[in-house]
Amino acid sequence: MIRVGTRGSKLALAQSGMVAEELARVSGEQVELVEIKTTGDGTTVPVAQLGVGVFVNQLREALERDEIDIAVHSYKDLPTAQPEHLVISVPPRADTRDVLIAADGRTLADLGPGARIGTGAPRRIAQLNALGRGFECVPIRGNIDTRIARVGDDLDGVILAAAGLKRVGRQAEVTEYLDPLVMLPAPAQGALAVECRKADMTSARISSMLNDRYSQAAVAAERALLQRLEAGCSAPVAALADVAESAEPGEVDLYLRGLVGAVDGSAVERLSTTAALPDNGATDGADLAARAAAVGRALAEDLLEAGAERLLK
Repeated sequence: MIRVGTRGSKLALAQSGMVAEELARVSGEQVELVEIKTTGDGTTVPVAQLGVGVFVNQLREALERDEIDIAVHSYKDLPTAQPEHLVISVPPRADTRDVLIAADGRTLADLGPGARIGTGAPRRIAQLNALGRGFECVPIRGNIDTRIARVGDDLDGVILAAAGLKRVGRQAEVTEYLDPLVMLPAPAQGALAVECRKADMTSARISSMLNDRYSQAAVAAERALLQRLEAGCSAPVAALADVAESAEPGEVDLYLRGLVGAVDGSAVERLSTTAALPDNGATDGADLAARAAAVGRALAEDLLEAGAERLLK
């Protein structure tokens, strides 16, 4: 029996259920979901005030107490510093984009000055304000159903992650998929982290069967940028990496974009870079992820040199 730890929200159960099904398929073992309550559950306090790791710490504690064998996280919720005794596998990444759900099927272009858009993410607020359209950004917490229910009531629209909506079957309500040129996503958005103890070699071997090397490398680049900026998951920082097979044998191509913005939209620093990375084809993807992370740190240095530090302060 493989015990998979998960938060109890509708989204967490949906994505952990997907992982559990894959674990059962690749291992032939029975899999049980174990619900763990975290600090971030059951509160409407903004994540920026709660701090990094509020959706993660109790799951990791359950791992360390051997109450579960594997924990499933939304990767973007993880602190950037990874404990050495824990190891992560990254299943194939879902849609990275943000989406708008607005009343009457409207898009951002249809919403005028004063339109009330629900989002509590400083990253999204910074980019919405930078558009100069006069939107009113309304801090909002709660599950997907609660947020969508406010559209047409006290909100003209809400912005959510495409991946989460698809995982709970509500993607048909999307009125616009936001181009990354308009709304660059959070580092690791759309990715799941399947985490276990390094010393638990059986669980580590089984979970590694779910690992997608290109998704792992993309997330490594984005989170290395975030870590070098010394910014948490609630900071106004965005990043998106695309990793694809190169025309050159033994290489993969990485295209990375990064953004740091002032929450009021008064200034935004955007930079991008490309790199051809040597790839030894190893199934664990660790070497490729390390090379991708180096690219992320380098782009963060460029952002800092361009003035990102004052925006983060």
